[in-house]
Amino acid sequence: MKEEEVNRCQIQEWYPRFKSTSIKTVIHELPESFIKYLLDDSGPFLLPLSISDNDALPNRIHNPEDEQDYTITSDNESEQTSPPPPPPSFPELESQINESIKTLGGAIFPKLNWSSPKDSAWISPNASLKCTSFSEITLLLKSSDSLVHDLCHAYDSCTNCNIKRPARFFLALRKWYPSLHPEMEFRVFVRNHVLVGISQREVTGFYPSLTEKKPVLESLIKDFYSKKVNMKFESESYTFDVYVRADDEVKLLDFNPWCEFTLPLLFTWEELESELLSREPVFRIVEGQCGVRPGLKTAVPYDYLDTSEGSGWDQFLRNADEELRRQTRSAGG
Repeated sequence: MKEEEVNRCQIQEWYPRFKSTSIKTVIHELPESFIKYLLDDSGPFLLPLSISDNDALPNRIHNPEDEQDYTITSDNESEQTSPPPPPPSFPELESQINESIKTLGGAIFPKLNWSSPKDSAWISPNASLKCTSFSEITLLLKSSDSLVHDLCHAYDSCTNCNIKRPARFFLALRKWYPSLHPEMEFRVFVRNHVLVGISQREVTGFYPSLTEKKPVLESLIKDFYSKKVNMKFESESYTFDVYVRADDEVKLLDFNPWCEFTLPLLFTWEELESELLSREPVFRIVEGQCGVRPGLKTAVPYDYLDTSEGSGWDQFLRNADEELRRQTRSAGG
């Protein structure tokens, strides 16, 4: 994989040219001081001081009254302790981002050059990547381990470069759509400018309705590639993710490099590299419960996974727990 192939998949590179076919997004360049803040783990976990007085940490996490129970006194009363460092502050960046959030309807999910902080959704008050303020965005970014890839290791798989990180980092604010259905996102694999495969992206569940829609979905996605993507994205081999709306409109979500750290989902990379798929592309979905792959924790997009109370995923997990209890009782009887 070449350096330029990785660079083309950065959202600030491809989004301006594919804006009309993607979801609404506003992109901000991040100051180097903010990147250093994200990477700094030498001290306590501190969120930036907010100029708008927004607190991203819910009361169940931060409660000053509870902190009295954990006060530690020194045996040596004369011992002097260093005052805690002042929290960082990025007033100009915060103002710009909060204004952009308003233009996108008041809620977004964040993404750096390549990745979203999907692994830190658990810490959010709404248990998803939905953010309504700069403070909430910073909480997710600062808590994420997966973003270390963007910050330090984006070029590790390249064969023709020695750099570890891009010269500039960007924060993409992507409009939050709460009504997306996880089964309607698909990953498309393109090898040498030829579409060789399409895979359902959310492969941890079986969606019977997809089997009926499969021929129509395949036609829609192939047509989208032919008219909107083919020969417009410069790389010869790559993957891209799309979402098919209820009105059959296809929306572009992301580009990914053609390499092993991009999930092949219902394929293997050995299959995707074979000449067989170049002659006859394959569209794969989970055809039944036996085809579910629970080890691949994906969602649509990863960024939209919402497990907060009352959500569809919350109800699903509750039903699964109830079914497990029922089966346990039956086995015990």
